Amino acid sequence: MSEFDTQLSRLHDQLNQQGERVLDLTLGAVDAFFDANRASALEMIKSDELVDQTDILIERASIQLLALGQTDPYSIRSVLTIVKVNNELERIADCGVNIAECVPDEESGLKIPMPETFRVMANSVIGMIRDANRALKDRNPELARQVLLFDDTVDRFKNEILLDAQSKIAAGTFSVQFGFDLQTVTKSLERIADHATNICEQVIYLETGHTVRHDPEGWSEPFDPKVTE
Repeated sequence: MSEFDTQLSRLHDQLNQQGERVLDLTLGAVDAFFDANRASALEMIKSDELVDQTDILIERASIQLLALGQTDPYSIRSVLTIVKVNNELERIADCGVNIAECVPDEESGLKIPMPETFRVMANSVIGMIRDANRALKDRNPELARQVLLFDDTVDRFKNEILLDAQSKIAAGTFSVQFGFDLQTVTKSLERIADHATNICEQVIYLETGHTVRHDPEGWSEPFDPKVTE
């Protein structure tokens, strides 16, 4: 095995570990919000430090790998995928921190029934991260495509939750603070779903050489972008 392949394999392992780390942080933050568990929320916020440190290490190692001068298109795409996915994972972790920061110091702040759709949305987003990680690890473009199909569903959940929250704030069922926190968490979940789809787009690009972003027809099929001279 060449030095490039050895370092590339090591980087893939580190990226997969980062993906699991980010999944754990996000799941922990969501659970802390549902359970009004401030202590657990603080643990998730603290764990972001390791995510940030790993993000920098992977980025630096990727630059060193590109410096080896590999010219094979798949090898180059592999390094570029690591760089881009690494960035997406770090941003997912940031969204997880935003969720954890919405857990109040006093548990009484969340003694309000959660909208039923909210738990469904949260579970869907966690599933998207889990499947995006698996698609990346297995280099499975078909699984990646399946993840993309959930993004519109998450958007619909978000709109439904925010409209419901607004009506309940107006009726006095939700406090203004709880409504604000719910909005922050819901929008953070939507952004996490967007980052998960970005990861899956990179998996498709890595394995097929085709792009699915900027496609005016949607994400149903990869396409070759037309380059204007």
